[in-house]
Parts: sequence; C-alpha cells; structure tokens
Amino acid sequence: MTQKAVAMRALRVVLLLLALGFCVWSVASKWDDTVHAFEQMSWYTLLGAFALGFAGLVAWMLAWRTFLAGLGSELPLGAAYRIAFVSGLGKYVPGMVWVLVSQVEMAHEYKVPRARSFSATVLAIATSTACGLAVAAVTLPLTSPDARERYWWLFLLAPVLLACLHPKIVTWALNLVLRTLRRTPLEHPVSVAATLRAVLWTVAGWLLFGGHLWLLSMAAGGSGAGLPFLATGAYALAFVVGLLVFLAPGGLGAREAVMVLVLTPVMPTGAPIVVALASRVLQTAADLAGAGSAVLLGRRARKDRTTGNEPGPAELSTSTQPTGTQAAGTQAPSTQPTGTRPTKEQA
Repeated sequence: MTQKAVAMRALRVVLLLLALGFCVWSVASKWDDTVHAFEQMSWYTLLGAFALGFAGLVAWMLAWRTFLAGLGSELPLGAAYRIAFVSGLGKYVPGMVWVLVSQVEMAHEYKVPRARSFSATVLAIATSTACGLAVAAVTLPLTSPDARERYWWLFLLAPVLLACLHPKIVTWALNLVLRTLRRTPLEHPVSVAATLRAVLWTVAGWLLFGGHLWLLSMAAGGSGAGLPFLATGAYALAFVVGLLVFLAPGGLGAREAVMVLVLTPVMPTGAPIVVALASRVLQTAADLAGAGSAVLLGRRARKDRTTGNEPGPAELSTSTQPTGTQAAGTQAPSTQPTGTRPTKEQA
C-alpha cells in the first residue's frame, strides 16, 4: 500500500470519527426536547417514519449510481451502497466538501476515475437541490391561499433549475469546473435517458421523505387533506436550505427552523418543533444505520473492486448519447484494461 493510500485511509477514519461525533452532538444537544417529542408518538409511527426516511436515502443513492453509470462507471449495487452511505456521514462535518472528497476517494478504490465520481456527486447534489425546490413549488402552494402568497417565488425558480439539468448545460458547467481545477474534462456527457432516470429516483426520494414528515405531523396533531402536500414541501424546502447553510453540520438548526416556519400555520402550538426534532433524530439514525450496514457489507463489496468501469474516449463528445459503441468501419481494440467493461461490439 502506498503512502498516499495510507494517508487517505487515515483521513477517512478521522472524518468518520468526526462525523460520528457531530451526529452524537446533534442529538445530545437537544436530548430533553427529543425525549419529550418521542413520548408523544407511538413506536409504530416512529418506526414507519424511520423506514420511509431510510428508503429516501436509498433512492438518492440509486440516483447517484445512475449518474455514475451514465458517465461510464457502473458500480455494483453493494459497492455503490457502501460508498454512498459511509461518505454520506461527511455531511455532519461542517462544510459539504467532506462528502465530495470521501465519495471521490472511496469510488477510486473501485477503479472509478476521480473526474467521473466528482462529476456524479456534483450532479446528484445539483439534482436533489433542483428537484427539491420543484417539489416544494408544486406542493406548498396547493395547501392554502396563504401558502400561495408566501411561496409563489418557488414557481419561478424551480423550472429554471430543472432546465439547467439538461445534459448539454450540465456538461458545459462540469467541464468548466474541471478545467478550473486543472482536471481532465468528462469523456462524454450523461445521456438524457440516464438524467431522467436519476431525476425520477431523486423525486422518489423526496416523496419518501415527505411521507416520513407526514407521519410525524399526523402523530403530533396535524390533520387535513393538504397535510401530505405541506409535509412534503416543508421537508424539501427545509433540506435545501440546510444544504445551502453548509457550515452547519447536516444543516442543523436551519432545517428545523424552516420546518417549524412552514408547519406552524396548520398545526397546534408547539407541535412543529416536536415534529422537526423527531425528524432530525430519525434521519440521523437512518444515516448511521445505513453507514453501519455498509461497513458490514464492506468485505463483500471489496471483491468487486475491479468491475463496473468502461474506458472513456480521449475527447469529449458533443452528443448527449453515451459513446460506448465503435463507429462503423473502425476496428475495436483486441484487449481491455483490467476491471473494465467491454463494449457491445466486443462482447
């Protein structure tokens, strides 16, 4: 093992310990209020909310894996699960950069080029932000006339962000960042089909998170036909705001403040803060459960480290279709590098 590999592994351990420390601190700092919140809810409500929150994290992992496959590195499911959940704890360390660094380095252990994993992670974050604002724009104004007056600006912002997810725009932006960092540009853009699949997984995640908050809101005294829409929009808007406040561990404080603000008009006095605290603790538990299970699955996932990658062409293609096939009349190379996936013509 090289000195760089040892240093990166040591850095990952330090980041993991820091993340665990911030996770414990985020719960312990509000322990009395959290216990009071849990006492007002049944165990099956808490279990259901936990399950929906965990399922939302899995959906987002699949969106990231879809982007990575669209860029040319189709990781095995176990490997993608391990990378996404272990590196995901980095969001509890102040500064979103730690998620990005750990995800890129862990993916590199599976022979994924750093530029691809960097781009896939940036794409996943941008997509979750754009789709989150779009979900909030669709759901919040439907709950009441007051909500329409308060959140009308989301209608204007969401379509612009979604349009920016077009592969041509995304490829231009990512290559600009990569050139600024003096890195190799992308071999080819993500296809429209891959982008749509990733968007669907991302939206599915938002809906699952909305169901998570809806169950908690119901248990805390919320009611009405518009509550599912309000809960989904509240979680989406709160998470995006927490994401933007990147210096706070996991958006701590900012996310809860937005949830309380959105839920207050339709819930009993004091109930919104109960819901926000319960949601924070359950989602932290889901992150820890995912990371713990990923570590347990780590040995099995390591066996597939040389699979799931295809070699990319030397230059960027301007087409929005993957460049996995050979042009007509061009002879395919007779050998493939270790750990790469042969193209259809070579199979």
